[in-house]
Amino acid sequence: MELERAVRLAARLLIALAAVRGVTKAIKTAVYVLRWLVGATSREDAAKETAKRFLNGNGLLKDLSTENMQATTLAHAGCEPCAATGALSPPIQLASTYERAQNLSYPRGFSYSREKNPTRSRLEDALATADAGVDAAAFASGSAAANAVFQTLVGGHVVMPDDVYYGNRQLLHTVFGPWGLGTTTIDASNLDEVRKAVKEAAAKVRDAQGRVLLWLETPSNPNLKITDIRRACEIAHEYGAAVLVDATWFSPAVCRPIELGCDLVLHSVTKYIGGHSDLIGGAVVAGSTPLATELFARIRSIQHYGGAVLAPFDCWLALRGMRSLAVRMAMHSRNGLAVAQFLDSHSAVTRVFYPGLESHPGHEIAKSQVKDNFGGMLSFLVATEQDAIKLTATMQLAKRGTSLGGTETLVEHRSSVEGPDSQTPKTLIRVSVGLEAAEDIISDFAQALDSISR
Repeated sequence: MELERAVRLAARLLIALAAVRGVTKAIKTAVYVLRWLVGATSREDAAKETAKRFLNGNGLLKDLSTENMQATTLAHAGCEPCAATGALSPPIQLASTYERAQNLSYPRGFSYSREKNPTRSRLEDALATADAGVDAAAFASGSAAANAVFQTLVGGHVVMPDDVYYGNRQLLHTVFGPWGLGTTTIDASNLDEVRKAVKEAAAKVRDAQGRVLLWLETPSNPNLKITDIRRACEIAHEYGAAVLVDATWFSPAVCRPIELGCDLVLHSVTKYIGGHSDLIGGAVVAGSTPLATELFARIRSIQHYGGAVLAPFDCWLALRGMRSLAVRMAMHSRNGLAVAQFLDSHSAVTRVFYPGLESHPGHEIAKSQVKDNFGGMLSFLVATEQDAIKLTATMQLAKRGTSLGGTETLVEHRSSVEGPDSQTPKTLIRVSVGLEAAEDIISDFAQALDSISR
């Protein structure tokens, strides 16, 4: 417990006791409690120092990265013991409806599972905690989560990266554009472009009383551009714009954008949070800013009436995934860096996009936001489209497939997935580096690259 929190608790206790026992007795009691709390804080700090000294002395602290990856928080995600049985694995509550009391109230807080479900509430609480947020909403998919966000902005304007996830770009252009939601695309790694676009958007919507949202992906999909989240948020907030960061590619184990100043975080829970290629889900996590509070209330209302909620079993799967997220992301990151370095050294590869490489233009910014782990996503270019297609066809260990974040390595010729209006280079291959041995993954890429080098 932090000292500041202890002081606040003692102050609240003082006020409460003064009304009941008188000021003098209240002060004595509050001082006693404060001393106890400070002592508890000191003991907790001392215990942490003992653990750090042990880990440092044995060369373990850097490898474990517990501070950077919130391993303890994630390992206990949703695992409060069941009140009825003491079970540590959370139960799956499949009920769609709940009993009302004789006075027609809902004393347990649940009435209908479209609105609220115990398993979904566990997941939402865990997501909010993992992302340093104050609330979260779990959706039936990442696209459903994005859809709810865009619905809150009709009449407003979205400023987004020029290489934003293809599905979100299509959703904006084909659905929300005709409904009056404006869009501007920019190179979000260029803060001058961010400022110019947000300023112009704010001027456009001021008379319409609309809301401007700066939508960031960092790293971006599929070019892995890096945005300075803290500076971008400062710029956006100057003009009254809200900021959402799609943090799917890093997950809460690697980066917590709310701590860097953003208002909302979006995840495709399908990916790293689920982690096993066996669920479809999405989430929006809210920070504590007034903008976040305003937008999240609308998002929750849209979910409430629209019904795009995550089913209880999928919530349970996501909670299971969260509990191993820290260790999985550490290995995804180690493997990702090893594969990126190998690809960067191969003559058949013309360019590698991975923020963990020192040659990446956003490396230093990424390093300041994620510490030592850069995730398992990368992309690279080869000489021709034919080479790209042949390479994916020649892979043996890695699987050809869309999506990402599972235990298996996936390769994808991205432009062919996106279709004829894709802005992705036809020579680009996107890779979700899995949890196989790095030597085996690299060996597979080596034989495939050799096949296009002949």
